[in-house]
Amino acid sequence: MAHPKRKTSKQRRDKRRTHYKAVAAAFMDCPNCGAPVLRHRVCAECGYYKGKPAIEKEVAV
Repeated sequence: MAHPKRKTSKQRRDKRRTHYKAVAAAFMDCPNCGAPVLRHRVCAECGYYKGKPAIEKEVAV
């Protein structure tokens, strides 16, 4: 296997890693109930997705 001829410096290594960063999750409001929901996911509060019921939620009595 090939081996590096020189040690990669901390500066060069860190310059390569400048694009590795955490991205905040994009939340939107559920159009049915108004709860915050991750995009392209079923709402955990009401069970709706794109204005249609996707899962049935139990009603607390």
